[in-house]
Amino acid sequence: MRVIVVGAGQVGSNIAESLADEHDVIVVDINPDKVDSITYSLDVLTIEGDGTSIETLQKAGIEKADLVIASTDIDETNIVVCGAAKAVGSPFTIARVKKTNLLRTWEHSAGAFGVDFMVCTNLQTAETIVRIAGLPGAHDVDSFAGGLVRMAEFEVVPESPIAGETVSEADRYESLTFAALLRDDDVVIPTGDTVIRAGDAVVVIGSGESVRAFAGSLTPEPSLEDVNEIVIVGGGEIGYQTARLLEAEGIDPRLVERDPQRARTVAEELPETLVLQSDATDIDFLVREHVGESDLVVAALESDEKNLLVSLLAKRIGVERTIGVVDAGEYVDLFETVGIDVGVNPRLVTAEEITRFTRERETENVAMLESDRAEVLEIEIDRDSLLFENRIGGAMGELPDGVVIGAITRDDTVITPRGDTVIEGGDHVIVFVDTDVLDQVTRAL
Repeated sequence: MRVIVVGAGQVGSNIAESLADEHDVIVVDINPDKVDSITYSLDVLTIEGDGTSIETLQKAGIEKADLVIASTDIDETNIVVCGAAKAVGSPFTIARVKKTNLLRTWEHSAGAFGVDFMVCTNLQTAETIVRIAGLPGAHDVDSFAGGLVRMAEFEVVPESPIAGETVSEADRYESLTFAALLRDDDVVIPTGDTVIRAGDAVVVIGSGESVRAFAGSLTPEPSLEDVNEIVIVGGGEIGYQTARLLEAEGIDPRLVERDPQRARTVAEELPETLVLQSDATDIDFLVREHVGESDLVVAALESDEKNLLVSLLAKRIGVERTIGVVDAGEYVDLFETVGIDVGVNPRLVTAEEITRFTRERETENVAMLESDRAEVLEIEIDRDSLLFENRIGGAMGELPDGVVIGAITRDDTVITPRGDTVIEGGDHVIVFVDTDVLDQVTRAL
C-alpha cells in the first residue's frame, strides 16, 4: 500500500517503522527537526509541511494513497487531515484522538469527520492498564479467538520459581505453550532443554485458565477476581476510564483526585467508585487512608515525575504492585527499574493499536511485543494455508526459524498444539512470529 503518515512524533514514527518494510510510507510533519530525525532513522519518504493543507497532501501523493494515518498530538488537526484527504482522494483514513467524547461522536455518526477508523489514546491506555491489572506480574496481555486464548509476557526476576529451570521443568500446565524468551536484544525460540534465565521475558500462549495459573505460580499477587482494593491516582481521562472499566468488571476502586471540581464530576459519573479529594503525593494522606493495604495502585497523573513519585510512595508504605502512566517513552525502562512495576506509554499503546488495525486487514487479530520485535497472529486456516489438513510437525519444516504455533481453537475448544496435531480448515491458529520472518510466514499461512 501507499501510506501517508501525518505527524512524525513518537506515535507516527513507530507506525512508520512498523509499516515501512511492507509498504511505501510517506511521513509528513510541519516540524523540520522531526522530519530530519525520521529521514535519517527510517527508510521512508519525508515531506516538511502542514498535513491539513491540500497542497501538502498532493505533494505526498494523496491521489494514489491507500491509507492516511493522522497521528499528530492535536485531535482537531488529525480530524481535519482525514477530512482533507477524503476531499481530494479516496484513501482509508485513521485518526488518533485523545478526547473520548470525539470517539463517541464518531461511533454514533457513520463516516463522521471523514474518518474511517478512530483510535482514542486515553481509552486505549485505560484498557491496557486493566488488561495488565487482570494478570498478576504480566507486562503485556492480549486475547485471541474471542477470549478463548490468551498471550502474556512476564519478566523473570532472580527470585522467580522458574529462574534456572528448563522449559520442560517450568511447563506444568496442560494447555500452555512457551512461545519465546525475549533475552536482551534476541528472540529465543525455546526447546524443552532451554534454560530460563533471570532477566528474560517469557511469552506464553494458552487458555485463559492456564495462563492465569502460570501467572499465579510466579507471584502471590491476586488477579482481578481476587483483589480487595485498587487505588487509582488521578481523575483525568485515563484515570476516569480505568475506573469505569474496573466498575464494568465488578470492582469498586478508589480514586484520588486533587482538583475539587474534577473530583465532584468523577464522583457523580462513577457511582461504584469512591472518590477522595486530596493530593496523593502526600504520604500522610496515603497512610491515613490505608493505601498501603491495597493490592494495586495505578498512577495516572498528568506528570511522569509525579506518577513515579506516587509509585515510590506506594511501594514505601507496602503496596505490592504499581502500574504507572509514562508519557515519555524513553523513560519507561528507567521508571520500571527504579519504582514502577509496569509502565504504560500512551503513545506506544496508540501506535501499536493503529499498526494492529492495518495488519488485521490480513489476519484475524494481531498483538505486538517489545516495540514490534515479535508479533502474535491469529489466522483462520483455509485451503491456501500451508497448515491446511497438515500435521504441525510436517508444516514447521517448511517455515523459517522464529515461528511457534501457540494454540489452536476449533468449535470453541482450545487445542494444545503438538507435532502430530492435524490442523483443519476453519481452525483459528495463534502463532508467535519473530518480526524478521513476518512477511514470509504471513504469506505461507
